[in-house]
Amino acid sequence: MIVAAVIVMDGRVLACERSAPPEVAGRWEFPGGKVEPGETDAEALARECAEELGVRVEVGARVGPDVPLAHGRAVLRVFAVTLRDGDVPRALEHADMRWLAVDELNSVPWLPADEPIVAELPALLAADRPA
Repeated sequence: MIVAAVIVMDGRVLACERSAPPEVAGRWEFPGGKVEPGETDAEALARECAEELGVRVEVGARVGPDVPLAHGRAVLRVFAVTLRDGDVPRALEHADMRWLAVDELNSVPWLPADEPIVAELPALLAADRPA
């Protein structure tokens, strides 16, 4: 199981640019990673956000469907997460990161596994826009 975070703030979603491995470097994704033995999805996602972005998060509801990966050998499961205590993400393991508004979602080349999740974002971003 692979878990990933949709972090939304002020009507924008955080997108991260892969730096490795070479076949996916330069493609964009939601931060996250592998669920280790003995971890829940939420525990793994909190750990991955700390490792990749240096932030603490509250894991919320699922976003989109499970997405099969690696010819069915893994599954991507995505959750909405909220940054805790004013934490600000930093690109610790990514080449770059951007906050994308709904009209910018297609401005980066997403990894194929993340594309079904991107399709779910307009409604999520609309719900988070500041009044």
